[in-house]
Amino acid sequence: MNRIHQHPILKFERGREVKFTFDGREMTGYEGETIAAALTANGVRDFRESIKLQHPRGFFCAIGRCANCSMVVDGVPNTKVCVIPLKGNMKIERQHGRGAVRERS
Repeated sequence: MNRIHQHPILKFERGREVKFTFDGREMTGYEGETIAAALTANGVRDFRESIKLQHPRGFFCAIGRCANCSMVVDGVPNTKVCVIPLKGNMKIERQHGRGAVRERS
C-alpha cells in the first residue's frame, strides 16, 4: 500500500479508520488524512480526465494550486481532494469535464 504520511503544507492527524466510496466502490482510509492520500493508498492513480483530450490526470501538486485532483465530493464538483480531509461515509466520484454546477435549493 502506498500511503502518504506527510503533506507539504498541511498538518493532519491520522484518526480512526473510516469507510468511503469512490465511483461506487467501498474503500477505507483514515479520518483526517487528505482524500487524495486515501485514494492513493487504495491504488487510485487516475483522479480525473483532461478537459480537452480526456487524458487521465493524476495526483500532482498536493497543495490545491492545479486542477488535477478536482473531483465530485458529496455532490460538490471541482473539489480539490489534495487538501480536503477525509471523513467517514464520503461519496467521492471522478469528475469528467469541467463538472456540473449544482442547483441551489
